[in-house]
Amino acid sequence: MEIEVKFRVDFDRMREKIESLGSSFVGEEIQKDVYFSLPLPKLLRVRLIENLNRSFLTYKEIEDPGRNEEFDELEVEVSDFETTVEILKRLGFREDVVVRKRRLVYKLDSVTFELNNVEDLGGFLDIEVISNDVEKAKKKIWEVARLLGLSEKDVEPRLYQELIKSKTPP
Repeated sequence: MEIEVKFRVDFDRMREKIESLGSSFVGEEIQKDVYFSLPLPKLLRVRLIENLNRSFLTYKEIEDPGRNEEFDELEVEVSDFETTVEILKRLGFREDVVVRKRRLVYKLDSVTFELNNVEDLGGFLDIEVISNDVEKAKKKIWEVARLLGLSEKDVEPRLYQELIKSKTPP
């Protein structure tokens, strides 16, 4: 189970704070995510990591709709981003939202930090722990969040695609 909490942050300031904890830098990803129309709590996405020339097909089911912190996730690497998108379209899935972001990934023990600069939305930090013990994972996330100076008021419960749709006129 993927447990994560998303926070709105100042990208550069948060990068310094994460590094000051002694986190290990894993790498940078330039991502293009194509989401397809599915009724929530289901999510279907094809991700292109442009700078690494890697693509992934991901299905997620939100286990706690509204908070969006607990996900049952299935993911597989695919060899061709555009062909995968086209296959899904031909199967009847409708492209819904495209999310573009620059992501810096850090690790500190069992915690993963995904610091994102999302096109047209700004800075966000996903603090993630993979665990079957949801409460223990959330406790660990909040311990680290407090060390970074983050609180409940910094949480952004909406999905990136919801945030982008709210910026786009109908």
